[in-house]
Amino acid sequence: MSNQFPSSRLRRLRQSESLRTLFQETEFSVNDLVLPIFVEEETSEYVPIEAMPGVQRIPESRLAFEIERYARAGIRSVMTFGISHHMDATGSDTWNENGLVARMARICKDTVPEMIVMSDTCFCEYTSHGHCGVLHDHGVDNDATLINLGRQAVVAAAAGADFIAPSAAQDGQVQAIRSALDEAGFIDTSIMAYSTKFASSMYGPFREAGGSVLKGNRKQYQMNPMNRREAVRESLMDEQEGADALMVKPAGAYLDVIRDIREASRLPLAAYQVSGEYAMIKFAAQAGAIDERAVVRESLGAIKRAGADIILTYFAMDIAENGL
Repeated sequence: MSNQFPSSRLRRLRQSESLRTLFQETEFSVNDLVLPIFVEEETSEYVPIEAMPGVQRIPESRLAFEIERYARAGIRSVMTFGISHHMDATGSDTWNENGLVARMARICKDTVPEMIVMSDTCFCEYTSHGHCGVLHDHGVDNDATLINLGRQAVVAAAAGADFIAPSAAQDGQVQAIRSALDEAGFIDTSIMAYSTKFASSMYGPFREAGGSVLKGNRKQYQMNPMNRREAVRESLMDEQEGADALMVKPAGAYLDVIRDIREASRLPLAAYQVSGEYAMIKFAAQAGAIDERAVVRESLGAIKRAGADIILTYFAMDIAENGL
């Protein structure tokens, strides 16, 4: 045979669907996915989120119904975000044992006990200023916020949350929450840290979903999107403080960071496909520019390929109902 033709032909393993499936290196399933949900108190109406087609605020009175629906579809885990009508300067409703944070966890666990409930632990949806903690003249007071994060974590754990998921991006938050949980007797409650959370431009639709009143930005405490080494350092610090799992947020534009952290840590690693990523896919599909089903599955596969064990995505119900 002439040497002008290749002897190694990688396409030999691509000749049929069966061959392609047999030699596929990366797989994911609905079991790898967490569905973020938005729950609004003191309303009976579902509220469509215009910037996130297909996503709605769930009235608290319908939360049990929705959790049952998710469970029937095969969803095993949710991340709860509350839309509060009881805002104040510190977000004190979050550590009220009968407040929205507690009620969401309690309803989820009472309705489907086997559902894994991750309680987003922050203050931005509960403060009158929209920042993630106690505000003073020069920004968010890190250490005062740590005390309140511990209070919120204990209330969520007491209500049944399986995971405390601190997203406030305060230095030392994992250590403060672990100490508060242990002192309150919740030694088995896990922490999934938003350990590498960037001050991203991709959160815009989430702010509509969560009813944010934020003016300004969170760049003083969330990470610079251009910093890769610092991203690894952030996650390793949370590991040292006692996190049970780590997270990179956003996911799609930060696959390099996911890979870096995967190689630096043996902890389970989550990645959050955020509202802006979801919206871009949805609106591009509505414009006829892409095949939504194919792009959703490719994007989630890329996040898994980069090293994420768990993916938080608003497409989780699509995967559960329509498969891969």
